[in-house]
Amino acid sequence: MRQRIVRLALVGGVVFLALLLLLATCGGGGATEDDGGGGTDARTGAASPAASASPSDTGSGDTRTVLNVPPQYSTRTGWEIVGASPDIAFSHATGRLAYLERAADDRYRLRTLDTATGRLGWQGAARQTLDPTHYPRLLTVTKDDRQFFVTWSYGKAGDGLTPSKTFLALDVYDVTNGDRRHVELPWSGAPAVTASGPDIVITDAGANSSLVDPVTGEIGEISAKELKYPKGCTTCTRLTEVRGQTAKGLLASGAAGFWVRDGWYSANVAPKGADRVTGVPTSVIPGLVLAKWRLAKKSPRVATHELWSVHDATTGKALAQVECHRPAIEPGRYPQAVVSPSGGYLIAGNLAFDLKAKAGYCLEDEDGAAHVTLASVTDDGLAFGARNVRDAAEALSDGNSPVTMAFLDGGVDALPRNVRLPVAETTGIGVFRWTDRQDRQHLIGYPRAG
Repeated sequence: MRQRIVRLALVGGVVFLALLLLLATCGGGGATEDDGGGGTDARTGAASPAASASPSDTGSGDTRTVLNVPPQYSTRTGWEIVGASPDIAFSHATGRLAYLERAADDRYRLRTLDTATGRLGWQGAARQTLDPTHYPRLLTVTKDDRQFFVTWSYGKAGDGLTPSKTFLALDVYDVTNGDRRHVELPWSGAPAVTASGPDIVITDAGANSSLVDPVTGEIGEISAKELKYPKGCTTCTRLTEVRGQTAKGLLASGAAGFWVRDGWYSANVAPKGADRVTGVPTSVIPGLVLAKWRLAKKSPRVATHELWSVHDATTGKALAQVECHRPAIEPGRYPQAVVSPSGGYLIAGNLAFDLKAKAGYCLEDEDGAAHVTLASVTDDGLAFGARNVRDAAEALSDGNSPVTMAFLDGGVDALPRNVRLPVAETTGIGVFRWTDRQDRQHLIGYPRAG
């Protein structure tokens, strides 16, 4: 009976589509750029529901996707977006997700989604990008209890008659209503753009930086000599780099040591057991700094281990710490810290921190090999990752050895190899990513089971 009903529904759908095509050829209005493309339902303003089809059946785009996901999530209901950008951004305070979709003439549009319901929110007008070969990058920044989605691109601007110059272009959208502010500034060399707040920080991967106020659009510049190096830090003037911003000001680092201008200095807030003058920040996110240190010279494990700590970005206070084996070869780029929506848990590579219990975990084998890389973490203390992968992006891809890690006891449990992991969880919805045979990115939301 169920098969017969499905077949009837399909036949009815074919007839309905034929009628739509007939109406279109007889003068019916065609869809405009704003009429709900990108895997959305234009009539309801909701993302397309996730129906019962396997990923292998979705190459034509005629069916929806059901992924194999961890048992904590249910695939019976959910929503799906087709054609989303590589970058997505979250506003956990409002439950909104932002993504970009391509529009005509190498333009892009910012769209938002209510993750709890799957309903589309406000959307931006189609905008030109300075780099038509790539989507703009997408960030979230918070200032004065207001959140903003920020898109940015870098490239040349000119009319073909005059020499072109390189610019950084930003569009800043109010999360609640989509009000937009456009900002452009000349920039030479590939920029590094961060949004640890309260301003948008643009740097040259060195000591010079510009700040963009997301509320007013005002631009400020800070040179290396204005960073106010800490007294007594002989290494701070070498390899100086602006790492981000805290509520108290810019956070910068040198060859060893890091500090907030007119604020705290790492040597004065070093965690217990660390060599206080060796701190290096590896990741700066809103409100938190992840740093690594050499162990104190008298430590019995100084030759084999190093210490990792999470610090309050406003005060510099160490919130949690853990020791890990030193790698045989230092990585060229350290893993980016990821925090749970409410801020109670932080992960980065094979490191995990329970900031409420002030506990740290180093997920490694007895010989020091980092056997697990974590990629996402939930508010109930469950982290998702994979074994024997290079980074979080690889952990989230298909065909690995996925695992869960429970902060309750630090235990790691294996999942079936065909299970796909959530990119993030918010409002009780796990957000998953999948690429179909047409190389289109799908964003799929599944609720927590039970």
